[in-house]
Amino acid sequence: MDTTHIGFPIETVLVFVFLSVGAILIDLYMHRDDKVIPLKSAIMWSIFWIAVAFAFAGFLYLHHGLEVASLFVTGYALEKVLSVDNLFVIMAIFSWFSVPDKFRHRILYWGIIGAIVFRGIFVAIGTSLLALGPWVEVVFALMVAWTAVMMLRSGEQEDDVEDYSQHLAYRAVKRLFPVWPKIKGNNFLIKQKDVDEELAKPENADITVGRTSQAKYYATPLLLCLAVVELSDVMFAFDSVPAVIAVSREPLIVYSAMMFAILGLRTLYFVLEAMKQYLVHLEKAVIVLLFFIAGKLGLNATSHIFGHDFTISATTSLVVVVVVLIAGVLASYVFPEKKDEEQTSNPA
Repeated sequence: MDTTHIGFPIETVLVFVFLSVGAILIDLYMHRDDKVIPLKSAIMWSIFWIAVAFAFAGFLYLHHGLEVASLFVTGYALEKVLSVDNLFVIMAIFSWFSVPDKFRHRILYWGIIGAIVFRGIFVAIGTSLLALGPWVEVVFALMVAWTAVMMLRSGEQEDDVEDYSQHLAYRAVKRLFPVWPKIKGNNFLIKQKDVDEELAKPENADITVGRTSQAKYYATPLLLCLAVVELSDVMFAFDSVPAVIAVSREPLIVYSAMMFAILGLRTLYFVLEAMKQYLVHLEKAVIVLLFFIAGKLGLNATSHIFGHDFTISATTSLVVVVVVLIAGVLASYVFPEKKDEEQTSNPA
């Protein structure tokens, strides 16, 4: 693990805040309406977010040197790649809740805001724990490796569909609010009068909301979906934060890398949704990277414990991340999914 120290220089923090907040405001203004984001627009916005991240990398290069910029880019690329698997999970969640395409970017927005907050908390805790000694890195390495193993196992059970009505977040929302089972506009919560109006409609005569008295607010399926997305991302952070901390223990480098990667996920979601069928081997690349990061953490920890000199540099880490990502994309192109072809060539 790299020990380059930059602290929290005020000019770097200000540039980071200016770029991230400014980009968020632009994104909010441009996507303020509930409408489907076309693939072309999603691609252009994804490029925009990458450009913002590399603008910050350029600033780091000019003010702190090549090594710091390389650490940031490595952490950024790693978080971006690892987030792909999380986005595929979110696709499954949206599908289960039957969320219309035009409302998905609204849920993703609030989900990303939650991710920004929780990543900050986890980065602060994770980087602080490293001060306890190299055995903490061993624990982090085992966590990352376990995630890779679980992804390998889940890949063998792709046909299984999770029942999100049993999800912890789903049940927590139901404890707080009675639920109106239909989506009503882009509302996460609706008032009692709205429920009464809906119940008065003939098509809703068979609907019960499971209450015995008047309630001030009712949760809609959008709020249930958002809660599941948020908790799923929190669980994902337990794996991704140690992985990015493997690149550097500097909180500002780690958090800024994760922040810029997360900010571009909303538009990246729509790109991946359109291209999911063509990126069939990308998850395998993510698994390879997780094993690599676990190994990097393990080497760094054992170098402190046993005194050996086997470590992986920031430049090597960046090269591995980029090469594995490109390999995953190329493999998807060269060896596409053949399931549909086999089904059509062997009719029942």
